[in-house]
Amino acid sequence: MAAARRPAAGAKSRGGGGGAGRRSAWLAEDGSKRWGEAFFLLYTPFWLTLCLGIIVPFKLYERFTELEYLILGLVSTVPAFLIPLFLVGKADSVRSLKDRYWVKANIWIIIFSYVGNYFWTHYFFTVLGASYTFPSWRMNNFPYYEFVDRDIMYKVGSLFYAIYFIVSFPMFSRIDEKDEKWNLSRVAVDSLGAAMLVTIILDLWRIFLGPIVAIPESRKCGQPGLAWFQAQN
Repeated sequence: MAAARRPAAGAKSRGGGGGAGRRSAWLAEDGSKRWGEAFFLLYTPFWLTLCLGIIVPFKLYERFTELEYLILGLVSTVPAFLIPLFLVGKADSVRSLKDRYWVKANIWIIIFSYVGNYFWTHYFFTVLGASYTFPSWRMNNFPYYEFVDRDIMYKVGSLFYAIYFIVSFPMFSRIDEKDEKWNLSRVAVDSLGAAMLVTIILDLWRIFLGPIVAIPESRKCGQPGLAWFQAQN
């Protein structure tokens, strides 16, 4: 009886609906996650070009009102939800909507971004000496942006801002890694956990390192801020 043939060493498994798929040093093994990562990589240049290639160089923002900024935000983000609904990857075609990676990724980012925009804005005032300079509809009573010392902000403040990504990236990358599939509740809890960890680190910076610049009284935030800021203010 002939011995069973062993696959060649260089042979690669073909991704099915479950999507173990080809192995890549850059993209995930899971088919749904691999498609989602490729989609976001291809979509990112669109909104970057819109913002940094058109709006900023031509200074269109100088004529923007609250409405234009809202439209810009929608134009930049809504396609990330709509395009995958109609352009369905092979692995996603056999999965329900809630099991698709791009849905989980978007939910994670929505929660994390909301916490950041609503709560962490306070740290831009109390630590980085920032204030807003563009019109927007208020969600947390802080509508504009500029800096006491822009040079220090770029050199030191960028490290402060990098805390968001140092914490969030490794946590976000764990979604649907290998054979471990996450449900939406786990995605939400993980995003909230990442947001809480960032909040703790930012507040420890505020307490032990303090502001990166001397903030003049006239530039201090007039709002009472969050509970743990009230004693200092």
